[in-house]
Amino acid sequence: MADRILVINPNSTEAVTRGIDEACAPLRMEGGPAIDCVTLKEGPPGIETQQHVDGVVAPMLKLIQEKERDYSAFVVACYSDPGLHSLREVTRKPVLGISECGILNALTLGQKFGVIAILQQSIPRHLRYVGSLGVADRLAGEVAVGLPVVELSDEKKTFGRMVEAGRLLRDTHGATVVVMGCAGMARYRKPLQDEIGIPVVEPTQAAVAMAIGRVRLNWAGN
Repeated sequence: MADRILVINPNSTEAVTRGIDEACAPLRMEGGPAIDCVTLKEGPPGIETQQHVDGVVAPMLKLIQEKERDYSAFVVACYSDPGLHSLREVTRKPVLGISECGILNALTLGQKFGVIAILQQSIPRHLRYVGSLGVADRLAGEVAVGLPVVELSDEKKTFGRMVEAGRLLRDTHGATVVVMGCAGMARYRKPLQDEIGIPVVEPTQAAVAMAIGRVRLNWAGN
């Protein structure tokens, strides 16, 4: 069976899944693992609270158990990495979270990373996660654009706020690399990087790139 990677959008917004799929396009290559992007129908329109995070774990566990034979690796395309460790318990295949992978990628691109969040209420949840990864001393800061997931497809409104947040992280917080803190921001990576002049990490791309390496090199373990 040819290798395949399943990228799961845990929210139910199809526009977000389409953006994720487009972000994965540069990682699709001849001879490489196929990359399939799916929407978790049971999920909320956006993962914006801890209750949302907790609520999608059970349906994702069910999905991975159903698809375990068909795929060589799984990517959880939500910046809160919902259920990551529980998901790793139900399969020996790689399960990668975009937040963990995005941050790890950023650490190789600059000394201090900044994060652009969707909502102010998302930031405490993200900070807890950064602390659990043991990299809080490398975090420059986090700035919210003040938009829910379902409004991120409004390009004019979203991109302007992301540029403002990126410049604030660069100029005020001292970030030398920026991580986009939501999979729904995927389409804005390249133009944002061009605008603010420092590396911008799209975390789903980071996770899928890592998944490709794990599959191709047959690295076990989570």
